[in-house]
Amino acid sequence: MQNKLQELTDKLYNEGLQKGKQEAEQMKANAKKEAAEIIAKAKEQAQEILAKAQTDAEELNSKTMNDVKMASQQAFAAVRREIENAIIAKAVAAPVKEAAKDTDFLKEIIKAIVAAFNPSNTDPVALELILPAEKRQELDSFVKESLSGICSAGIDVKFSKTVQGGFRISPKEGGYMLSFTDKDFENIIAEYLRPKTKALLFG
Repeated sequence: MQNKLQELTDKLYNEGLQKGKQEAEQMKANAKKEAAEIIAKAKEQAQEILAKAQTDAEELNSKTMNDVKMASQQAFAAVRREIENAIIAKAVAAPVKEAAKDTDFLKEIIKAIVAAFNPSNTDPVALELILPAEKRQELDSFVKESLSGICSAGIDVKFSKTVQGGFRISPKEGGYMLSFTDKDFENIIAEYLRPKTKALLFG
């Protein structure tokens, strides 16, 4: 009886021990599997982070290089414009100012413009003429004696300090004004010279 009880006890112990070992082995295997999955996932995430970081770095490098290239092109273009403007201004400004202040030259241009407004085959147009204030003494008699004969509809003359050289003219009823000041001539000649100057300087 005692032997049977001992055998039963031993059997239950061995079965429990065996079952505990199996469960322990299963838990160990599960733990290893989970650890392997975690490591694999971590490696995958690390690869993704590394790849993204590399892509971001390449994009940043490309953008930076493009920005530097664009900035250098803009700076070069600005320097070229400054050089062009300086050369054109030097070549144009002084001669144009001198010509615009030449009273005889001014008279001839004014007469031609007034005559163009009043051709013989159309009704005469009344005009308004704005001249440099500093030319008042030189041009006053010219306006009264010469222009009145060309413009039979009448011409109002004003002398303005805002016009330094040249003149402005428009129909008396308004609508538009033609400007022939020294600045206007400078701009016209500068635009004509700009492509030629650019070609000479930069090919």
